[in-house]
Amino acid sequence: MKSLRLRVILASVLWTAGLLSLMHLVSLIVIHTLPAVGDPHTAIVGTLVGTVLMLAGGLVAWRSLLPLRGLEQKVLEVTRGQASRVHGAYPSEVQPVIDRLNAMLDDRERAIARAQAAAGDLAHALKTPLALLQREADAARSAGHTELADAIAAQVRRMTSQVDRQLTRARIAASGPAATDGSLLAPHVDGLVRAMQRLHAERQLDISASVPPDLAVRVRPEDIDEILGNLLDNACKWAHSLVRVTAGRDGARVRIVIDDDGEGLQPEAREAALARGVRLDEATPGSGLGLAIVRDLVEHYRGAVSLDKSSMGGLRAVVTLPAAT
Repeated sequence: MKSLRLRVILASVLWTAGLLSLMHLVSLIVIHTLPAVGDPHTAIVGTLVGTVLMLAGGLVAWRSLLPLRGLEQKVLEVTRGQASRVHGAYPSEVQPVIDRLNAMLDDRERAIARAQAAAGDLAHALKTPLALLQREADAARSAGHTELADAIAAQVRRMTSQVDRQLTRARIAASGPAATDGSLLAPHVDGLVRAMQRLHAERQLDISASVPPDLAVRVRPEDIDEILGNLLDNACKWAHSLVRVTAGRDGARVRIVIDDDGEGLQPEAREAALARGVRLDEATPGSGLGLAIVRDLVEHYRGAVSLDKSSMGGLRAVVTLPAAT
């Protein structure tokens, strides 16, 4: 029986029939006496029939609602990215909704694929003009036109940054729901610290990290590297000599803190950096921080990013992300 409506009606009929049988038996016992009922077996049979009907009604109702209990878990798996569709057979009243939901997921997947392809085509189309502009900047610098070369190079960097950001946003959209089974944080932080030590070797920065080995976040590995890599690289660029990365569990969240001993930022600059639609390198010329990609990724995972004054004297970047259970 595929209809939930018919199942509920059948359960109600069975339950009501069983209840009426028991009530009729009780009324006979109260009005008369048990011997007056006649054959004592009649009372026993009536009791058994009523009980069986009520149990049958309860069983039908329970089995009718069982697919709906499983449906919640299947939808949750889709939202967490553990499944791409809602699979299973459901009552005829519910199945059309499931079919429409799966059709919407199909349409979304195709739209994302088209958007991702368009973003890739755009990035590829811009590479050649940007490379030519950079070559012109180099030629102008060689000819002694330093100011012109710097102006062109600055615009090339800005356009390249925008292209990279849009490609990252396309990748975020293509990745689907913000979910993963969880990634250990320490290996990523250790790898990034080693990379920064090599990248900034000439400055001999003291870069260290303190992350519990079992601490995990519900973030895809490549996005951990994107988020922390941007913040850590910025800290290294502006630090005088020290950069520290610490992380710990805070309830259902993981709190990651990156400190440096650089000049830091004024409160109004920190606020401008986190304002939606504003990049820090626009609010504070020359800072080159660019929190746009970091903010987009962190918000994709329902986390938060903030800037504050570090106890080391420079800037403190704080990222909170969902912990992996």
